[in-house]
Amino acid sequence: QVQLVESGGGLVQPGGSLTLSCTTSGFTFSSVAMSWYRQAPGKQREFVAGISYSGGSTNYGDSVKGRFTIARDNAKNTGFLQMNGLKSDDTAVYYCNTGYIRPTGSWGQGTQVIVSS
Repeated sequence: QVQLVESGGGLVQPGGSLTLSCTTSGFTFSSVAMSWYRQAPGKQREFVAGISYSGGSTNYGDSVKGRFTIARDNAKNTGFLQMNGLKSDDTAVYYCNTGYIRPTGSWGQGTQVIVSS
């Protein structure tokens, strides 16, 4: 059974940092690209970042370029999203999925990130 479980969200002050994790099972993680998305209240889900199966190629949404970094550890079947310089506009539920710039799997529960003072 394919599973992707997001974790690491929380409440952080503007300008702060968080690292999200995407723990996977049920498929060969090292053979597929993965990506992060987010959905803010009242808005559509949007692409945040994607990484190729090897980690050699990455892609970012315009709103997070230069602040967020996507990474993966294929030995641990886990993906990461390092978020720096957080802004209130980054407040959202964050999801991971397979695929590079478009989701190719089912959605998990996500992890809530709240940026507020």
